[in-house]
Amino acid sequence: MPPYKAPLRDIRFVLFELLDLEKHYAQLPGAEELSREVVDAMLGEAAKLIETVIAPLNRPGDEEGCHWSPEGVKTPKGFKDAYKQYYEAGLGSLAGDPEYGGQGLPPSLGLVCSEMVAAANNSFSMYPGLTNGAIAAISAHGTEEQKQAYLPKMISGEWSGTMCLTEAHCGTDLGLLRTKAEPNKDGSFRITGEKIFISAGEHDLTDNIVHLVLARLPDAPPGTKGISLFIVPKHLPSSNGGVGEANNVKCASIEHKMGIKASATAVLVFEEARGFLVGEPHKGLKCMFTMMNVARLGTGMQGFAQGEASFQGALAYARDRLQMRALTGPKAPDKPADPIIVHPDVRRMLLTQKAFAEGARALAFYCGQLADIVRLKHGSDDAKRAETMMELLTPICKGFMTDTGYESANHGMQVLGGHGYIREHGMEQLVRDCRILQQYEGANGIQALDLLGRKVLANGGATLRIFTDQIDAFCQQHAAQPELKEFVDALAPLTKEWHGLVGDILQRAIKNPDEAGAASYDFMTYSGYVTYAFLFARMAAVALPKSKAGADADFYRAKVQTARFFFQRLLPRTRGLIPSMLSGAANVMELEDAHFAF
Repeated sequence: MPPYKAPLRDIRFVLFELLDLEKHYAQLPGAEELSREVVDAMLGEAAKLIETVIAPLNRPGDEEGCHWSPEGVKTPKGFKDAYKQYYEAGLGSLAGDPEYGGQGLPPSLGLVCSEMVAAANNSFSMYPGLTNGAIAAISAHGTEEQKQAYLPKMISGEWSGTMCLTEAHCGTDLGLLRTKAEPNKDGSFRITGEKIFISAGEHDLTDNIVHLVLARLPDAPPGTKGISLFIVPKHLPSSNGGVGEANNVKCASIEHKMGIKASATAVLVFEEARGFLVGEPHKGLKCMFTMMNVARLGTGMQGFAQGEASFQGALAYARDRLQMRALTGPKAPDKPADPIIVHPDVRRMLLTQKAFAEGARALAFYCGQLADIVRLKHGSDDAKRAETMMELLTPICKGFMTDTGYESANHGMQVLGGHGYIREHGMEQLVRDCRILQQYEGANGIQALDLLGRKVLANGGATLRIFTDQIDAFCQQHAAQPELKEFVDALAPLTKEWHGLVGDILQRAIKNPDEAGAASYDFMTYSGYVTYAFLFARMAAVALPKSKAGADADFYRAKVQTARFFFQRLLPRTRGLIPSMLSGAANVMELEDAHFAF
C-alpha cells in the first residue's frame, strides 16, 4: 500500500475557494479570528501527524487485529501511542466546548481532520469518532452535573465514548429492544441487558469508556416511544473526577469481521450496571439521534475517504505499471511498454474515483459549514435553516457517499488487476474496510427511506425546495456565461425533474405506501448525483477563470475536466434511475414469498 498523502490542495480549494470559509468564519461568533493562514497551519500540522503516525498503522493493524481476553481488549501494536499523540496534538478537542476543555473551533475543521484520519486508517478513526458522537449527545441533552463529570475527560481523550443501541433480536427496529432500566432510590438506575455491534465498546486506549445505552424503564410504553437514554460508564467517576469503582459492564466477546479489524466491535453485557438518565424519560431515541446524525455524517466521510485512499494507491500504480502500448501509439517509446494510465478504461476508473472523492468532499465540507452555523449561531433563523438543510443532506451523505466510496474502492482494486487481489498491495483491505459503511449507522436502505419518506414526502417536497432554490439561483446567475453553458444547461432542468419525481411518487404512495419503499433507493441515488452535479458546477465556476494562467492553472484545469467527466460520464446514470424509480411497487412485491426459491 503506497503511503497516504493528505490531499491538502483540494481540501484548501473546497474550504477557501468554493465555500469561502474565511468569510464564513468572520461571521461566526467565536470564530472571527480564524484566518486562512491559521487554518492552513493547523491542517498542515494535522496532516503530518496523520501521515507519519496513524497511516503506517493501517495495514499492521489489519494484520494483527484486536485481542480479547476476560481481562479486556487490547488494540494492535502502536494504536495506544498513536491515540495519545492524536489527543496531545489537540486533534480530538478541536470543536470541543471551551467550558469543558475544548478549543471551541468550528465543527467544519474537525470534519476535515476526520476525513484525513479515516483515509489514513479507518479502524483508528472509529475510536475518536464514537467519542465525538457521545460528546455531542451529552452536550445537547445532559445535565450540567453530567457535563462536568464526563465532558472534560472525553474531550481530552482520557476517556472515550460509545453508543449502545443494537441487540441481537433488533437492529434497525429499536422499538423491539429489551434492555431494562430499573430505578434506584438515589436517582440512578440499574441497567440490565446485552448489546451487540458496539464499536469501540472495549479497548485499552483510555482509562474509562462512557457508554450511552438505550433501555426501557418499568413504565415504558411499547415501541420507540418507550426508550430512554442512560450514561453507563465502564468505571464510575470517583469523588475527585477520576476513575472510580468498576461498573457491572462486561465485554463478552469481540466480533471477527470482514474489515476494520483493528476496531473493536464488542458484545457488551450489562448486569444491573449503574446508569444515569440523559434527558427526559422515554425520550431517549430523540437524544440518541443527536449522536446518530453526527455518526451518519462521519460514516459518509469514511466512505469517500476510503475511496480517496484507493484512488491514491491506484494512481501511483497506474503511473508505474507498464502494460501494452497506447491505442494511439507509444507514449513511452524508451520503455518496453506504456504505463497503464494511458489506457482509456484505466482512466475511466481513475476519473470515477477522483470525481466521487471530490464531489463527496465538497458535500461533506458544505455540511460542515452548515454544522458551524447550527452550533455557533444556535437558535437564530440562520441556524434553523442550516439544521433543516443538514437533515435533508445527512441521509444523502451517509447513503450515497458510502455507496460510491465502495464503488471507488473496487475500481482501485481493479486498476491493479491481479495484484489488487493480493494483500500486500493493500487495495483489498480498503474494499473490506469500506464495505461495512453501507450497513452500520443505519443501513443505506433505511437512509433512502428516511430521505424520501421523512425528509421529502412528509412535507410535500418543501424541504427539498429550499435546496433546489439554491440550484436554481446558481443556474440563473451563470446562465449568460458561455464557458459554464455545458454545466448550467445540464443542471438547470434537474430541479424541476426532481420535484416532478417527488410528486409522482407521492401520489402513488398515498394509495399504496409500498410505492415509496420501492422507489426510495433509486431516489436517494438520483438525489446524490444531482447534489454532486450542483457542487461540481459551482467548482467549475470557481476554477474556470483561474485555469487560464498562473502557477496553479493546471490544478484548476484538472478541476474543470473532472467536473466535465462527472457531467458527461456519471450524471447520465440518473437517466436509468428514473424509469426504475417510477416502475412501481408491483415488480418487487407481487412475487409470493414461497416463490423466491423452489
